Amino acid sequence: MPDPSAPVPASSSAVFTDTVCRLRKAGCVFAEDEAGILLSAAHADRDLAAMVERRAAGVPLEHVVGWAVFRGRRIAVDPGVFVPRRRTEFLVGRAVGLAPARPVVLDVCCGSGALGAALAAACPGAELYAADADPAAVSCARRNVAEFAGRVYEGDLFEPLPRTLRGRVDVLLANVPYVPSGEIGLLPGEARDHEARAALDGGPDGLATLRRVSASARDWLAPGGCLFFETSGRQAAVAAEAAAGGGLRVRTAADEESGATVVIATAPPTD
Repeated sequence: MPDPSAPVPASSSAVFTDTVCRLRKAGCVFAEDEAGILLSAAHADRDLAAMVERRAAGVPLEHVVGWAVFRGRRIAVDPGVFVPRRRTEFLVGRAVGLAPARPVVLDVCCGSGALGAALAAACPGAELYAADADPAAVSCARRNVAEFAGRVYEGDLFEPLPRTLRGRVDVLLANVPYVPSGEIGLLPGEARDHEARAALDGGPDGLATLRRVSASARDWLAPGGCLFFETSGRQAAVAAEAAAGGGLRVRTAADEESGATVVIATAPPTD
C-alpha cells in the first residue's frame, strides 16, 4: 500500500480527479493515495502523464516514483529491484528488539538494502554490511545505506564478504526468495513482470536459498547472534528445520495483521 502520509491534493482538483479515474480503470485499489503520490512526485504535467501511463500499465508505483516507504523511511527502488514489502517490517522489528548495542549487522539478499538501513536507523552505531548478486540491487542498496557508512558487496550470499566478518555478526538479515518456482506465475503482475526473478524464485519448494544461508550462517554469526528470515506460514515448519540443521536454536514468530511469519535462529553461546 502507498505511503498514507504522502501529501494528497484537494479532491476538487481536476488533475487529481482525472488521475484517480485513470488509476481506478487500471485496477489500482488505492487510487486516491497513489494519485497523490504521483502528483507530488511529478515535476510537470508531461512527467505526470508519463508516470500515470506507466502505473496504469502495471509498473509498480515504487518503480514509477523511484522510492518505497519502509519503517517510515524513503528507500530508493530502481526499476527491476525488489520492492520491500510492508509485512517485512515485522521482521526488522523483531531484529531491533533482539539486537545488542552497536550491533554488527549483515543483510544478505539485500535487494534495495531496506532491511539493513531500517535496522541501522533504529540501532545507533551499527556496523552494517550487505550483499546481493544483482548489480542493480547493489547500486540501489549502496545509496540507501550510505548514511550509515554501510558497505555493500556484489556476489552470491556470503561469497563476496570480507573473511574478517566471520564469527562477528550479531544480526543476520536474510530476506531470501521463498516462492516455489511453480508458483511464480501466480504472483501479481507487478512482481512477476517487474522484479528480478532471482529475488522471488526460491526453487522447487521455495526454500533452496534458505537452506544455503542456514548451512553457512553459524560460521558468520557471533555467539548468541541471530539469523532472521521471512517465510510463508505453510513453509515455516520445514524452514525452521533447515535452520536447525545448521546448528542454530530456532523459534518462529507471526503477525496476524500483516500476515508475516518470521524464523529466528540463534547461534549457541560459547562454552
